[in-house]
Amino acid sequence: MTDMREILIVGGGLNGPSLALALAQAGHSVTLIDALPAPLREEAGFDGRSYALALASTRLLQQIGVWSRIADRAQPMNEIKVSDGTAGRGPSPLFLHFEDSDLDEGPMGYMVEDRYLRRALLEAMAVEPRITQISGQRVVAQSVSTDAVTVTLEDGTKLSGTLLVGADGRQSGTGERAGIKRTGWDYGQTALVCAISHDLPHDGIAHQFFMPPGPLAILPLPGNRSSIVWSETHAEAARIQALGDADYLTVLRPRFGSFLGEIALEGKRFSYPLKLSLANAYYAERLALVGDAAHGLHPIAGQGLNAGLRDIASLAEVLTDAARRGEDIASPLVLARYQQWRRFDTTSLALATDVFNKLFSNDNPILRATRDLGLGLTNALPGLRRGFVREAAGLSGDLPKLLRGRPL
Repeated sequence: MTDMREILIVGGGLNGPSLALALAQAGHSVTLIDALPAPLREEAGFDGRSYALALASTRLLQQIGVWSRIADRAQPMNEIKVSDGTAGRGPSPLFLHFEDSDLDEGPMGYMVEDRYLRRALLEAMAVEPRITQISGQRVVAQSVSTDAVTVTLEDGTKLSGTLLVGADGRQSGTGERAGIKRTGWDYGQTALVCAISHDLPHDGIAHQFFMPPGPLAILPLPGNRSSIVWSETHAEAARIQALGDADYLTVLRPRFGSFLGEIALEGKRFSYPLKLSLANAYYAERLALVGDAAHGLHPIAGQGLNAGLRDIASLAEVLTDAARRGEDIASPLVLARYQQWRRFDTTSLALATDVFNKLFSNDNPILRATRDLGLGLTNALPGLRRGFVREAAGLSGDLPKLLRGRPL
């Protein structure tokens, strides 16, 4: 027997649940399938992972009933300082400084810990009657007929729906089974991720410090704590990650500096090889991809999750408008609208972060002088600086309703 549903979503990280909530609240019936068992998905311990949410992303979370659950645990980013330099010698005197005063709408964004955002999404889904959750089951096969798409779970269960959405990450099995190829390359860098406590307050200021091996992001968390995303070459990152906590901090301190006083590790340490990975298409027959399944970006601009939430806002709006017009929501004409809305934007963002990383991740004296001058000039031009602030806040371009704070 095959159980018939409307929309099937594969992937229970952050993008899958966000899409499920957006669609359900617009009247769609949704089944979310995740390979992780429910207890692991509900784990609430602090492990050091956090996300930079652009202002537009918080509007989406508010519309789908999640932001009110985490707002009191979110840290506003009131300023962003971007500088170039070398570990142990400090930043260049020419830097770029964004302030929330450059934006009429409020803070440019917020930092939210993974444990709170993940739990808020699960809680919101649990009280939404149009969402069915299946945990601890991998999808092992999928097939398409004239009017339905069917997935087979590892226990043999078959589920059919009108549309299948892959929110299952850069190694998307959903996209691979549909024959969607990917384009990308290795950056030769690994991101080291952790959280730290420090003696002095950060005042809600986020720092992006560009060093020859790669960027170091220092992102404010509630209290005297910050999230660290720190890029090194693969070999050096593997060496650092293998160190004990005390030696790890010894390596981090000259890169971090002393401006926040003494530092100590909080939570776990992670490492992620950095690669660009773009799906060659965002849809196939009765199938769409969102988030990292569609585009895996360099974390240099902190836009990975924000880009995924833009996908979700766009796809939910396209599908809802199509359903109201009586169209088949999984027809190629409908799904092509989603791809047209998102593909140029994400490809442009991917190429921009790629160029920015290559421009800054080196110690070429000519490039160093050029980029420092560019940062200084941009900082001195209020109109240009405000444009960058609006981009960072996710407020530029053709925004879907949910990112404008409007219901579907």
